Amino acid sequence: MIPMIRPFAIRVASLLVPTMVLSLALTACGEKPDDAAAATSAAAQNIGPENIAVATTDTLSAGPSISGTLAAEREARIRAEVSGAVLQLYVEEGERVSAGDALARLDDAALRDGAVSARSSVAQFTVAAEQAGRELQRAKTLSAAGAIAERDVEVADRTSLIAQAQLDDAKARLATAEKTLRSTTVRAPFAGIVAVRAVSPGDIVSPGTAMFTVIDPRSLRLEGAVPTSALGEVRVGAPVLFSVNGSDRVLEGKITRVNPMVDAQTKQVKLLASVPNASGELVAGLFVEGRIAADKRVGVMVPQRAVDQTGIVPTVMRLKNGKVEKTEVQVGVRDEAAETFEVTTGLAAGDTVLLGAARGISVGTSVVVSTPKDATPRAASPVKNN
Repeated sequence: MIPMIRPFAIRVASLLVPTMVLSLALTACGEKPDDAAAATSAAAQNIGPENIAVATTDTLSAGPSISGTLAAEREARIRAEVSGAVLQLYVEEGERVSAGDALARLDDAALRDGAVSARSSVAQFTVAAEQAGRELQRAKTLSAAGAIAERDVEVADRTSLIAQAQLDDAKARLATAEKTLRSTTVRAPFAGIVAVRAVSPGDIVSPGTAMFTVIDPRSLRLEGAVPTSALGEVRVGAPVLFSVNGSDRVLEGKITRVNPMVDAQTKQVKLLASVPNASGELVAGLFVEGRIAADKRVGVMVPQRAVDQTGIVPTVMRLKNGKVEKTEVQVGVRDEAAETFEVTTGLAAGDTVLLGAARGISVGTSVVVSTPKDATPRAASPVKNN
């Protein structure tokens, strides 16, 4: 006898079967509700902090680029004025000196003898001139009394003139001898630093032999050049922003002179800019690169790598609420030294933009930025647009 199945049992069975099938399917896949949320998070694009930049308000400097070297504004190349052997040196390269400090001493034996001889000649001719003067005065007295002829007065006058001329010549020789003797001690012409010492004890020098170079490091000058096409942007007094080769620090000087002639070889115009160096951190001979700040203004700046100029309108890839969006912008002046663009419209200070390869991320993609100290990705902070 076949048992009868009640309608209620059939309905319960029909409800249980789909539930069991769904449960078995989830169990076989090994998924849980939390795993589904993690899968959604895993779909976000992970980038490093080097792939983003924040638009900032900064001072823009635009103008022609310039490169050149630093040289001392005051530089003295000291040469020997007399011949002789170098007996003693008082300074080494790199030492500071004051105006009038002795740098070296030359052999002065022969010159000292010459000065003594010149001094003796002065004494001798002084006596002769005084004697001739007295004879002239006596002759004039006798002539007035009628005791001697007028011709004798003329002879006495001529003798006195010759004696005075000999005395003057002896004094000039003595002055020259003493000056030459003083030249055997080489002295610093102004306060500064000994940059070059070209002689050693025992060397024989002659007039014109280079001995020392002394520079004043408190003020340097930038010797550079600009293309002729940039002359309209160059003026005396304009600031020059530059950095020393191998350093990121930006320094400033001012144009003091512009050469009125074009260099025949380089087809550029040379110029000089003064560079204060009171702290002494700069030294002469350094190669520098920079820009003449012909135009300076404040604006919103982004790195040059953030702007895509391949299209008709420049664009940037901006992060907004953790997702990528493409934004059209208008760019102003480019600061080549800082490798930045001025953005006049489309961005505001504080906006986050993508750089380099990260600009290829599709619009609408969620982005997380990895921190340098923590490998665990974090969601990009929403950026408010003003």
